[in-house]
Parts: sequence; C-alpha cells; structure tokens
Amino acid sequence: MTPAPSFLDTLKDFAENAGAAEEALRREFVERTKRLADERAFAYRKYNLMRAVAEAVTVADDEEIAVAAGNGILRAKLGWDSDSEARSETLSHFAPVSKEMFAALGPADDEAPPPDVLAALRAFEDWYAQTHPQPFWVLFEHYMPETPLVDF
Repeated sequence: MTPAPSFLDTLKDFAENAGAAEEALRREFVERTKRLADERAFAYRKYNLMRAVAEAVTVADDEEIAVAAGNGILRAKLGWDSDSEARSETLSHFAPVSKEMFAALGPADDEAPPPDVLAALRAFEDWYAQTHPQPFWVLFEHYMPETPLVDF
C-alpha cells in the first residue's frame, strides 16, 4: 500500500498553479501586444491622414474650401467614391477638424482662444466611438483587391 504523501499533492498543486500563471501571462502578453499594435497602427493612420489634410487645407483660400479639401482627402483615403447617409454624417462631423486646422494655419486672433486641432479631432473620434461599434481608424483597413492588368 503506497498512499500518495500529502507533500506530493502540495507539489502537484504548486506545479499546476505555476502552469496556470504562465498561461495567463501568455494570454495577457498576446492581448497587450495586439492592443499596442492597434494603437500604433491607429496613431500612424491618424498622423498620415492629418498630414494629408494639412497639406490640402494649407492652400485653401477660405474656410469653406478648407472643409471641402479636408473632406476630399478623407474620402480619397477611405476610398469613398459614392455617397451614403453614414458617409455624409461622418464628413459633416469631420468638418470642424478642417475648420480648426484652417484657423490654426491663419493669422492669430488675439481676442479668440487659439485653435485646437487636436481637441477637434478628439471630439470627432469621440462622436464616432459613441455612434459606431468600432473606432474610426478601423475604416482604413479596407481590403483593396488586386486588379488584373489586361492588355488588348
């Protein structure tokens, strides 16, 4: 008769707990890596979009043209070649970003608070997050199928 000594049960519990802790850490690492990768991708998408919008708004003669230019860049970056209610709503909520950018690029008004492009962008992102299931920057993940080159 060889009953399992209690110290073996204790050691087995230690081993199982260590294995569970290691597995939990691996899951956490995978989740955190994905979250950081998404944050990085979103940050670069934001930077690239805003750089392109800034280039377009810089040459605008007035605020209306600046908004049209900003919306044109957004449409082009997202591949929006047609209109829909959701797209029009998104563009109308993005317009204040272009307005703030136009104001920031113009002469300073000593009586008005300085334009805050980043606050306008945050407000747009917040609106989008409240009205859509995914962050705005996911829209830039659209799949572009390869088109075959055809010679006639």
